[in-house]
Amino acid sequence: ELEDQLAAKSKTLDELKQSLASNGSAEQTPEAQCLRIAELCEMKDSILNQVTQLKASMQSILEQWRAYDEIYAEVSLMTTRYLYCIDQCKPSGEEASLEALKKQVKTLQ
Repeated sequence: ELEDQLAAKSKTLDELKQSLASNGSAEQTPEAQCLRIAELCEMKDSILNQVTQLKASMQSILEQWRAYDEIYAEVSLMTTRYLYCIDQCKPSGEEASLEALKKQVKTLQ
């Protein structure tokens, strides 16, 4: 959206240059107008460079977030599995007798 707005402003600036070249203005000298237009062109170029840098930075951040989301999902799944395993390995309230442990081994198998 910002790039579209900049393109529109660039077109307006070009039209202003053409208008100045053909008409001139009574309010300011042509030299002053040319200097002002040159300043505007420099500002536009600076903004375009900043937008380009911002896009590159945002792309990098987006890729980092994607990697984070993938790793987070994997860690979350592993945590759930470990919690399940720990829950299955707990003695079922009985004293840790040989018989209770044999029953637990059968359950795990």
